[in-house]
Amino acid sequence: MRIVVLGGTGQVGRKVVDRLERRAQAVVVASPTNGVDAVTGRGLDAALEHADAVIDVTNSPDLAGPAARDFFERTTGRVREAEERAGVRHHILLSIVGADRVEEDGYFAAKGLQERAVESGPIAYSIIRSTQFYGFARRIAEWNTVQDTVRLPARPVQPVAASDVADALVDVAMGSPLGGAVDLGGPEEMPLPEFVHRVLRVDNDPRYVVADDTVAPVGFNISGDMLLPRSPMRLASTTLASWVREEGRRPQAVRR
Repeated sequence: MRIVVLGGTGQVGRKVVDRLERRAQAVVVASPTNGVDAVTGRGLDAALEHADAVIDVTNSPDLAGPAARDFFERTTGRVREAEERAGVRHHILLSIVGADRVEEDGYFAAKGLQERAVESGPIAYSIIRSTQFYGFARRIAEWNTVQDTVRLPARPVQPVAASDVADALVDVAMGSPLGGAVDLGGPEEMPLPEFVHRVLRVDNDPRYVVADDTVAPVGFNISGDMLLPRSPMRLASTTLASWVREEGRRPQAVRR
């Protein structure tokens, strides 16, 4: 098979490319650094030539609602048109759990718009909705730190390893289109403050993480029950403890 990975130089994209190459598939790494810009359409036709499937793991550089909405509207429209011209048979989209259940303007709603654009197109499709990646805990802490404390509501989350998400995307790309969406989460449910605390502890980060149900966390503009995967769903195997042992620790700066 010839598979194009849109966003193939990003966090998940690199893992997807690596797994496809291990399976001896013909892979096209499509990203602005490689001359393919899904926003403007530059290089799309050449990248998609003779492609059997497209895996879209692109993400908006700005997570604010209006900017994300504009990004996903423009990129999805251009990709769909290029896929039709190239005769692509399968479009695989990485989305986020809860995107289909949010109506307010924001990042989750923008991803929902992207899903609907894929669903309404003529290309057979599969959508994998992922929960938050383990490494995303650091961004959550960054957004919600006041002085030396991170305050977060005790909402349940079920984070997942990015490597497991890449595995799921590749498995779907190598099979028949789902013709729908499936939620993907990690094997463990835990409170949001515990999740963030455990990742910060790996980094020897001195910040306090406090459970506070009175705060509205930055970066989560949806209710807590929408953060968990629901049926139809798949549960990945990598636990948070396993992720920490294998890849969670940040490289330490070299001291001179």
